Amino acid sequence: MDLSQLKKRSTAEIAKRIVADIPDGATVNLGIGQPMTISNYLPPDREIILHSENGLLGMGPLAVGEQIDEEIVNAGKQPVTMLPGASLFHHADSFAMIRGGHIDICVLGGFQVSVVGDLANWRTGDPKAIPAVGGAMDLALGAKKLFVMMEHLTKSGVSKIVNTCTYPITGLAVVDCIYTDLATILVTPSGLVALDWVDGLSFEQLRELSGVELRNGKSS
Repeated sequence: MDLSQLKKRSTAEIAKRIVADIPDGATVNLGIGQPMTISNYLPPDREIILHSENGLLGMGPLAVGEQIDEEIVNAGKQPVTMLPGASLFHHADSFAMIRGGHIDICVLGGFQVSVVGDLANWRTGDPKAIPAVGGAMDLALGAKKLFVMMEHLTKSGVSKIVNTCTYPITGLAVVDCIYTDLATILVTPSGLVALDWVDGLSFEQLRELSGVELRNGKSS
């Protein structure tokens, strides 16, 4: 199908959709890449506590202008702000929080997500890329819930949602929900359920683009 006329969700729109699914009071880790934009869209009337694996709890939006302090950065080395009550601590303490099950939700990027929730997000085999899993494996297994934020298709038009991951695995059966520029898809024990998708795209077209079995879970 021709996707050129389809209005895909922007990164900001995906971020806001994810925020809508985060409960008040949740401690949330943001992975490197697209997920880091989520810090810019925290509603002022809600409490969402952002955790960065390099040792920051209470992270605010990305820093701009005079806010920038090169010593206060997120895991992707982007300057960030700190909200009132924020704390800084050792990298090892940060990973004790992750491995100890103290993170409610982690949002990671993805190269592939399988129909059973397997995640591949650190290596594609590209010889120009530096393969570095970082803390992704710890986060995928340690967080109580794992959300994946990614584009639905590769640049060549191939679905990133697959029956079986062909890239090196980050974690097996760890993904709870997938948020893309085309849809929101829940991973359940009985398969993938499409919760919503962009205007101008039918459920049948979404299923065809995804290339995997999907159930329609959209409220009428």
